[in-house]
Amino acid sequence: MKRINIVLLSPEIPQNTGNISRTCAVTGAVLHIIKPIGFEISDRTLKRAGLDYWDKLEVHYYESYGEFLAAHKDALIYYFSARGRRSYAEVEYPDGAFLMFGCESVGLPEELVSENFERTLRIPMRGEVRCLNLSNAVAVAVYEALRQWGFEGFC
Repeated sequence: MKRINIVLLSPEIPQNTGNISRTCAVTGAVLHIIKPIGFEISDRTLKRAGLDYWDKLEVHYYESYGEFLAAHKDALIYYFSARGRRSYAEVEYPDGAFLMFGCESVGLPEELVSENFERTLRIPMRGEVRCLNLSNAVAVAVYEALRQWGFEGFC
C-alpha cells in the first residue's frame, strides 16, 4: 500500500497536531514533527484530539529542519504555503512523498518557500481570508494523494 508523509515544522497548537495525528492514523500517513514545538507532547489536549489512535500512528521527531533533511536525503518534499504558485491538485503525488506544513501563526519560513518555490503548493481559497486551519489543510492534501491513488486499500 502506498504511503504519504506529513511533516509539521514547529507546530504551535496541540489540538491541530492531535487532529493531524488522527488523520495520519486513519489514512496510514507517517507523521514527522520538527522541533521546536509550542506545547508538550504529553499535553492531554494533544492526546485527546487523537484519542484511541496513538497506537496506530507512526510518528518521528526531529530536533531541527537540518536533522530532518539529513534523515531523508532523497525525499521528494512538497512545501505547502499560501505563497505557492501551483495548486496542490496540479501535482501527481508519488508513493512516499513528503508534504510539509509550517506553524499556525506564520506558515513556512520565507526562505524555505523561496528555496523550494517549484515544489511549493497552495490550497486555493478566497483572497480576503488569511488561511485554512492547519489540520484541515493537511486533511485536504492527504486525501488528494489518496484520491489520486484510487483510495487503494481503503473501504
